[in-house]
Amino acid sequence: MTAVADNVDVETRIIARNAKRLRHQGALGASGWVALVAFGAMVLMAAIGPFLVSTDPNAVSLSEAFQGPSAAHLLGTDASGRDLLARLVYGARPALVGPFLVVLFSTILGTVIALAAVWFGGWFDQLVVRVIDAIFAFPGLLLAILATALFGSGLTAAIAALSIAYLPYIARIVRSAALRERNLPYVAALRVQGVRGAWISLRHILPNIAGLIVANATLAFGFALMDLAGLSFIGLGVQPPTADWGAMVGTGMGGILQGHPAEALSASALIVITVASVNVLGDRLNERSEARA
Repeated sequence: MTAVADNVDVETRIIARNAKRLRHQGALGASGWVALVAFGAMVLMAAIGPFLVSTDPNAVSLSEAFQGPSAAHLLGTDASGRDLLARLVYGARPALVGPFLVVLFSTILGTVIALAAVWFGGWFDQLVVRVIDAIFAFPGLLLAILATALFGSGLTAAIAALSIAYLPYIARIVRSAALRERNLPYVAALRVQGVRGAWISLRHILPNIAGLIVANATLAFGFALMDLAGLSFIGLGVQPPTADWGAMVGTGMGGILQGHPAEALSASALIVITVASVNVLGDRLNERSEARA
C-alpha cells in the first residue's frame, strides 16, 4: 500500500508541475496571432467555402474565357471560362487536406517509433537511427515522384510517399527530446516504483514534449503543402478537372504569357499566405516549447 501511495504521489506532483507550466506559457505574440488568423481563414475557406459558392468550379464556357472581374465572376475566369473564385475556394480542400494527412501520418508514426527507440534503447534504437538515416538519403519530392510513377498520378500516392519521407524528420526531433526527458530524475523515480515504460512514455514523456511535436508538425505542414503543390503543378498530384491551388498555378502559366495572370497569381498568393502563416506559427510554437524546456 505504501508503494502504491508513493507512486500516486509522484504522478500527482508531475501532473501538477505540467499543469503549472501550461498555465505560465507565453503568448504567441503579434506575429503569431496574425499568422493564426490568416491560417484560420484558409481553413475556414476549405471547410465552409464550397457551401457558400453556388458556381460550379468545373463548368466550362469557352465563350467566357479570360474574362475580367464582374458581377457574375468576381475574380474573372480562366482559359476554359471557369469561375476563378469558385475554383480557388474548392481548391482549398485538397490543398490543405493533403498536407494535413502527410503531417498526421508522419507525426504519429514518427512519434511512436521514436518513443519506442528511446525507451528500449540498445540494438533497437540503433536500428531505428540507421533506418532514419537511410530515408534521409531520399528527398521527399523525389520519393513522391517515384511513387506516382510506380502507382499512377494522384493525391493518394503522393501523400503516402511524402508521409514516409517526412517521418524521419519528426522521429529524429522526438527521439532527441524524449531521450533528454528520459534521463530526468522523475523518470528514474517512476521506474524505481515499478511503473511500466509504456505508461511513463505515454503519460509523462509524451505530454512534456507535445509542444515541440506540435511546433515541428506545424512547420512540416508548410513544406508538405509546397511539395504537394509542386506535384500538382507538374501534373502528378491532383488531377484535372479537380480544382487545386498547385494545379491552378500550372494551368495558369499559359495565361500569363497571354496577358491573363489572374489564375496563377491568385493561387500562388493563397499558397504563399498559407505557407508563411504556418511557418510563423510554427516558429512561435517552437519558441514557446523551448522556453518551457
